[in-house]
Amino acid sequence: MADKIHFNRPFMTGKELYYIAEAKFGNMLAGDGPFTKRCHQWLEERSGCEKALLTHSCTAALEMAALLLDIQPGDEIIMPSYTFVSTANAFVLRGGVPVFVDIREDTLNLDERLIEAAITPRTRAIVPVHYAGVSCEMDRIMDIARRHDLKVVEDAAQGVMAFYKGRPLGSLGDLGAYSFHETKNVISGEGGALLVNDGALATRAEIIREKGTDRSRFFRGEVDKYTWQEVGSSFLPGELIAAFLWAQLEEAERITENRLAIWQRYHALLKPLEDKGILRRPIVPETCKHNAHMYYVLLEPGIDRAEVLGRLKRNDIHSVFHYVPLHSSPAGQRYGRAEGDLNVTVTQSERLVRLPLWVGLGEAEQTKIVSLLDR
Repeated sequence: MADKIHFNRPFMTGKELYYIAEAKFGNMLAGDGPFTKRCHQWLEERSGCEKALLTHSCTAALEMAALLLDIQPGDEIIMPSYTFVSTANAFVLRGGVPVFVDIREDTLNLDERLIEAAITPRTRAIVPVHYAGVSCEMDRIMDIARRHDLKVVEDAAQGVMAFYKGRPLGSLGDLGAYSFHETKNVISGEGGALLVNDGALATRAEIIREKGTDRSRFFRGEVDKYTWQEVGSSFLPGELIAAFLWAQLEEAERITENRLAIWQRYHALLKPLEDKGILRRPIVPETCKHNAHMYYVLLEPGIDRAEVLGRLKRNDIHSVFHYVPLHSSPAGQRYGRAEGDLNVTVTQSERLVRLPLWVGLGEAEQTKIVSLLDR
């Protein structure tokens, strides 16, 4: 029996356990220790953000963003329906109303041409989601936000080491959120980060992250005691998580290069199938430098996706589809509203198949996967 080809295999650089041991013997296991500070510095230097703050998940970073923007019941937040539930949940927890806008046919990102039609007097923010590490059209989105006095929160969960016109994803909006979940490129098992690009929000971000207290200022010697300042929660990851993450950040460029090589190999192998009209390959605009977070194909209409996934499974290949559009979900219909019919979202979501992609996936394995997509 052939070896199973997994959808994902978490990659380890080799230093993770060493750094975890270092944190343990340094008697610093709670959050904001030396490894957390190293991660913060790396993120700040790479992104140019005002402040980077590790969180225990990207979900937590988005929830911090909703608190920072003081989202109130009834406030509307524009976002795509084709995204993970956390994008909406973070704002619904504050009483916000997700307003789902259709996606672009090419990148599957929020269609910037449809945003202004969705703006009402209750709109407070736009949340672009950089699908597959390919940037949304951020210049246009930021221009719309400025003209309508709206905040922009980048859901860059899939965007570490990806760029838009030379600028790192997560650094373009007022706030940005990263994920270091084990399915991402750079990982810590669970984990995330909030990038604060608007300096006016930096101090409050620290307070919200530290249970609503000014504890961080106290440890820097800026106040003589720390107290409860405003609503917050415990968003810090422990130091062991940060130690694991630091080993990954040190090798982030090498990890990205390896994944890009695998992505490019898929792209070349799949061109004949695209030419035959079996599928469509991903489209990456010239303004975007992606990070090979995923490789997906869009099956042509009339091809049974369930049959394709079943064929791969019978051959010990684990391949999956992706999001069920939020506007069609029970909670999406209860807490949000759709702007327009979202036809592209529905159509593309039903055609999409994600292929295995992880550091170490070999050419022979990729060739086998592609051969099974052929008819």
